[in-house]
Amino acid sequence: MSETVVKATGVWKVFGEQADAAIKAIRDEGIGKPEVLERFGCVVGVQDATFEVARGEIFCIMGLSGSGKSTLVRHVNRLIEPTAGSIELLGRDVSSLNQTDLREMRARHIGMVFQHMALMPHRSVRDNVAYPLEIRGVAKSKRWAVSDHALGLVDLVGYEDRLPKELSGGMQQRVGIARALAADPEVLLMDEPFSALDPLIRMQLQDQFKALVAQLQKTTLFITHDLDEAIRIGHRIAIMKDGVIVQIGTPEEIVMNPADDYVREFVQGISKLKLVKAHSILESLDTYQGDLTGAPRADEGADLDQLIDHAVGTDLPVVITSDGKDIGLVTKPRLLRGIQGGKDE
Repeated sequence: MSETVVKATGVWKVFGEQADAAIKAIRDEGIGKPEVLERFGCVVGVQDATFEVARGEIFCIMGLSGSGKSTLVRHVNRLIEPTAGSIELLGRDVSSLNQTDLREMRARHIGMVFQHMALMPHRSVRDNVAYPLEIRGVAKSKRWAVSDHALGLVDLVGYEDRLPKELSGGMQQRVGIARALAADPEVLLMDEPFSALDPLIRMQLQDQFKALVAQLQKTTLFITHDLDEAIRIGHRIAIMKDGVIVQIGTPEEIVMNPADDYVREFVQGISKLKLVKAHSILESLDTYQGDLTGAPRADEGADLDQLIDHAVGTDLPVVITSDGKDIGLVTKPRLLRGIQGGKDE
């Protein structure tokens, strides 16, 4: 079983003087965010959030503006104090840390990347990346070596002595990622880091970031309002609405089995071809009464696009295999339903 690096248990953040009374009313009466504001003058930022993130996992938290996603992630490094509940990071209760230990935790174990990088305009790219190490008192030669290595990881070799204004927006974003990596944190907190970029550059950075995280095994909480982005890079996704986590699951689980109409609206425009796998739509071998001799075969991990390639030249179903054994089949009607996603049959 994978090690849990981040664990949130029953986290609430309610802004206002009557926060405790508001939480009690939500629990006892089931009132919503508008009524909480009307009755108690309080704003619900996060409501009873519980989740765990494993080492090396990219855990995407997504939702529309005001859903509470950024508020939630800021509890991890205690930029925001919870009204109730707890956050554990690397087995330590973040709320119990004194200011010295909290600064140490932030400096050594957590890296943050925001949409607006706030690079220091008068410092070179190398100095911007090395700045967290400079704060620690690391010798100049060592921090420059670390900075150059981090810049190599994000393909910015040759730009070390440039000023931020001489770089494109995408390159500046990569400087921000390199700065977060320079301190070698175990946890990365990414708050919509690519949302201001052009679509093509954004996709390139998404792919590069996912590969980098896999290479370095960085545990990542990635905030986004874009489900396409969450599906593209996330191992699991938490969808938030009005401070509540509505559903947590893999991209495939969320697309194939949306928890409610809110999630269903999000996923209805998502292409299923590269996302949904054969194991999610296969039927029992017993459901087909004909002869399967000559039927095409595909592994249980084959996606819909691959299954279509197998199915297009035959009237027979595609037989699905696992470790060389036949475990089920996908008929053409089943394949079409898979393309539709979570629509009821």
